[in-house]
Amino acid sequence: MEKNGNNHKLRVCVATCNRADYSKLAPIMFGIKAEPQFFELDVVVLGSHLIDDYGNTYRMIEQDDFDIHTRLHTIVRGEDEAAMVESVGLALVKLPDVLNRLKPDIMIVHGDRFDALALATSAALMNIRILHIEGGEVSGTIDDSIRHAITKLAHYHVCCTRSAEQHLIAMCEDHDRILLAGCPSYDKLLSARNKDYMSIIRMWLGEDVKTRDYIVALQHPVTTDIKHSIKMFELTLDALISFKKRTLVLFPNVDAGSKEMVRVMRKKGIEHHPNFRAVKHVPFDQFIQLVAHAGCMIGNSSCGVREVGAFGTPVINLGTRQTGRETGENVLHVRDADTQDKILHALHLQFGKQYPCSKIYGDGNAVPRILKFLKSIDLKEPLQKKFCFPPVKDSISQDIDHILETQSALAVDLGGTNLRVAIVSMKGEIVKKYTQLNPKTYEDRLELILKMCVEAASEAVNVNCRILGVGVSTGGRVNPREGIVLHSTKLIQEWSSVDLRTPISDVLHLPVWVDNDGNCAALAERKFGHGKGIENFVTLITGTGIGGGIIHQHELIHGSSFCAAELGHIVVSLDGPECLCGSQGCIEAYASGIALQREAKKLHDEDLLLVEGMSMKKEEVVSAAHLIQAAKLGNTKADSILRTAGTALGLGVVNILHTMNPSLVILSGVLASHYVNAVKDVINQQALSSVKTVDVVVSNLADPALLGAASLVLDYTTRRIY
Repeated sequence: MEKNGNNHKLRVCVATCNRADYSKLAPIMFGIKAEPQFFELDVVVLGSHLIDDYGNTYRMIEQDDFDIHTRLHTIVRGEDEAAMVESVGLALVKLPDVLNRLKPDIMIVHGDRFDALALATSAALMNIRILHIEGGEVSGTIDDSIRHAITKLAHYHVCCTRSAEQHLIAMCEDHDRILLAGCPSYDKLLSARNKDYMSIIRMWLGEDVKTRDYIVALQHPVTTDIKHSIKMFELTLDALISFKKRTLVLFPNVDAGSKEMVRVMRKKGIEHHPNFRAVKHVPFDQFIQLVAHAGCMIGNSSCGVREVGAFGTPVINLGTRQTGRETGENVLHVRDADTQDKILHALHLQFGKQYPCSKIYGDGNAVPRILKFLKSIDLKEPLQKKFCFPPVKDSISQDIDHILETQSALAVDLGGTNLRVAIVSMKGEIVKKYTQLNPKTYEDRLELILKMCVEAASEAVNVNCRILGVGVSTGGRVNPREGIVLHSTKLIQEWSSVDLRTPISDVLHLPVWVDNDGNCAALAERKFGHGKGIENFVTLITGTGIGGGIIHQHELIHGSSFCAAELGHIVVSLDGPECLCGSQGCIEAYASGIALQREAKKLHDEDLLLVEGMSMKKEEVVSAAHLIQAAKLGNTKADSILRTAGTALGLGVVNILHTMNPSLVILSGVLASHYVNAVKDVINQQALSSVKTVDVVVSNLADPALLGAASLVLDYTTRRIY
């Protein structure tokens, strides 16, 4: 036997904890079993393999004709953080007896699960050599810490990518004990296409399902932010229900938060919904056929960013659980999956596409390399690990923060007077801005938008900005899902039933988002302004018209017909002045720039506007600014008009407080500073005592419309890591 001095068979203990790690360990186990002259195989099964709620997946190990030497019930039910800790403790109590009985030469441990940490800890303390599979990788949540902790306990390392190998070296692991083999599951994946996949698809999804016309969903809790991950799962299910495609949903793993996720599934009736099939477990051979021929996979499983790349199937990776993983171009990352619309848009972008197959994680020859590596282990070598401290080399890759700084959006603001386009960075810096008068006709306006966007996109290269997409802020009622302006106010003519997304996307070959200017102002405050981190707040824009946006539980409210937050048309008087909307007594009819201009003209026509210290040229147009100046210089009639406008706005805010009960009201626009004190006074006089504590502030954002349009892109657009 060519085993560097070993004179007996290498006794290998493979411990598997769940369905996911078995898919990686099984090919190695088959390889070991096929060479009995070199190896003795002991199989230990623990963790969620032995739980009925997770499919009793130990049966697939038996079906693969492996003898299970030991079954250890180590999971403490509860599916919360404490239960995970108790499960590790229970495994540590039970494992010493098993390892004393088996006396393996080496234990193979996979990945980054809490069960694996118990295995590695037990083996290390009992002087058993450890071979760790998939060390050196980077992802999100607590898994990173567990994976790297196992790396420090392990004596030998099998990694899947060149980057993982470099990470292990940087962690001071001995290069001679690191094998770059690729992922063992790829040995099976890359030969999986020749199977009878249609019968498998029909078995799990129904007789009427076609290839590329269904979705596979697999989402797990994020243990470092359980509440958010449950909310994200709820949004994912809502998006999948709206998308109306047949979907296979796999139950989550046993991590803290999984019980709550299952409750969400049952609350939404997923197990009985005609478009859904909810299952606890799918055998790996069948699972890879299902994802290979799916129209899309969605969730946060490592399978999506790793194995599915072998087939070029589109993947939507949600949240932070896989942040940092190397992925192929088939993966679309939705980092902040905090709205249903965002996830739904990602589904529209990805579903049904076909990408080139990726071999980032393996070439199909991992197992032969691993077996050769095992045969080379010299048991006569000292057991004590030695750490290497190589000189640290300067990284040739860019720091991720620098990349984020240079990623930018094209922001378009369609106002009643001007058309503006800007390049806006991830941090909210307006790098470059272009301004033109807004044309009066649809054709001229659209032509100018496209021309300005093309010019800005070309200039972005010169200022080292990578444009991720285009965000459009416009007056009027907007369907943001379709990118269509449904109808506009009289301020923007010929601007109804206008599809903005298609022509801009066709010319620039970029994703395009469109929303109402008031909603965009609220989004700008949420990302860059006073609303950052605030759960419930309202933004009011005081400009040519009066608009606004409502953020409730961190989400923008659009309403059932996209008419939410038309705050300028809250009626505060039954017999007030006529509004441009056709009604009477709206806030906009009192407090908008147009309303103040109307009142200023009346005073000017009666020769009651100008006071000492004011002058106007003959051809100068009377504006709201003249009214404000007159009031400051002591014109009592002008001051009375402004106080009435401020009172009207304040009454509107009181109505909002009594309806939405936000913790913050942000006044934005050129008139905000003139109204803020009046609004506070009306709240103190008219509001219920329980809402009087609300904060009312003036926005500190110079261009909320542009920043809001940019945030449409920067919040929705995702970044791939290659």
